[in-house]
Amino acid sequence: MTGEFLRLERPGDGVARLVLDRPPLNVLHIPMMQELDQALTDLSAEAELKLLVLTGEGKAFCAGVDVADHTAERVGFMIEAFHGVIRKLLLLEVPVVAAVNGAALGGGCELLLACDLAIASEKAKIGQPEIRLGVFPPVAAALLPRLIGRQRALDLVLTGRVIGPAEAREMGLVGRVVPVEGFDEAVDEYVGSLSSLSRPVLRLTKRTVVEGMAEPLWDAFDRAEKRYLHELMELEDAHEGLAAFLEKREPVWSDA
Repeated sequence: MTGEFLRLERPGDGVARLVLDRPPLNVLHIPMMQELDQALTDLSAEAELKLLVLTGEGKAFCAGVDVADHTAERVGFMIEAFHGVIRKLLLLEVPVVAAVNGAALGGGCELLLACDLAIASEKAKIGQPEIRLGVFPPVAAALLPRLIGRQRALDLVLTGRVIGPAEAREMGLVGRVVPVEGFDEAVDEYVGSLSSLSRPVLRLTKRTVVEGMAEPLWDAFDRAEKRYLHELMELEDAHEGLAAFLEKREPVWSDA
């Protein structure tokens, strides 16, 4: 699928790759958000989907939301459209990997926050500079404290400073940092390591972690225990993986 502002690619093995494609910086505007929303709606209905990669065309991941869409006449539509995209990213049942190939600023940083995993190039720039325009980032205000704690979240949203990938990794905003040269190959290798695993087990594992984050510790512990015994152990792939280890062979997933 190729839209006006993004591409949906299918590299194989259950992987979908959404590429933001609005040069030069992939700045989001309402039509682009609507296109992205529809793509996520379609992907959420795909039973065979194993993994989603979100990235940007060119040298930027996404440099934010078009300032013109923050005016009084458009801001309501913009918030509804953008937050709809964020909700669909957060609710997607499969793991979502952000491949941060350049600037992830403002709304672009918020897209990153809504993903489950992130790999960044050494030239990535990450931040929430909205405070410098006299506004604040609603998605980051909700997600950042949960991801990196109150102090670090307030440091980013109150100062509007932009950080490099090393600091982002130290904070836990990205998991891996790789050189610009070879970035695509590193992403492919990382995605390949995930896509080689069982689809239903990936989905069940993500659901258990995400739901547990919203619960008190012992409730999350009980949920994980019950899901392991009564859902995971009902899957063919769980028994195949354990048997393959004991038999010293590679597992053959049924994805059932």
